[in-house]
Amino acid sequence: MQIRATTVLPAVRRPITLHTADGLELVGELALPEGGEPVATLVCLHPLPTAEGMMDSHVLRKASFRLPALANVAVLRFNTRGTSSRHGTSEGAFGEGETERHDVLAAIEFTEFEALPSPWLLGWSFGTELALKWGCDPQVRGAILLSPPLHRADESDMAVWDASGKPVVALVPEHDDYLRPDEARKRFAPLSQAEVVGVDGAKHLWVGEPYVRRVLDEIVQRVNPAAHPLPTEWDGPHERDVMPLA
Repeated sequence: MQIRATTVLPAVRRPITLHTADGLELVGELALPEGGEPVATLVCLHPLPTAEGMMDSHVLRKASFRLPALANVAVLRFNTRGTSSRHGTSEGAFGEGETERHDVLAAIEFTEFEALPSPWLLGWSFGTELALKWGCDPQVRGAILLSPPLHRADESDMAVWDASGKPVVALVPEHDDYLRPDEARKRFAPLSQAEVVGVDGAKHLWVGEPYVRRVLDEIVQRVNPAAHPLPTEWDGPHERDVMPLA
């Protein structure tokens, strides 16, 4: 079976609730590999909720649909405060990336409580700002940043990551609306270990199956190199096909 944009591969999926230090409940989902322990964990931080970003934004959704089966990776997605998706609405209100600090820390603490291995932050757009500003936690292995705009995160945030030595990978579309590869390399210079990967032909929203495949391949190459490159076909059972949201 060819893996398509709508394919949902097997995983153990369950709804979760994250509890923040300032008293909010956030809705989410954890997808685990069937029949074994994961080798790594992705903590997904979604795009800007005021621009329709949510835990079901398509790249994050497809990561949860494929990577548990294809790469033995656990995928944790959740809606930040005040954000809605088909999974429900998280309590609270959008905090311009500041109060979301509590949301990021709640997700990281969840991985520790659940003994999920080798957590990596996977931020997309606004989610990259949350990763850079609030995600350099001792529990976190590293960060993968999709379409980083670098609007809210600054050199002081990069300095924290730089001092940690933790790997940071930025996947930057050639035709991004906010930050393109050459400028991204200059902006990320204070973070000495940052790897900026320009992706030819891609745009900020990574629309199109070839770009989704490229993103997922780049992720797996970092978090579970043994599973790279990802297959494009699946011979086992699959759950169902879904209508794409993007």
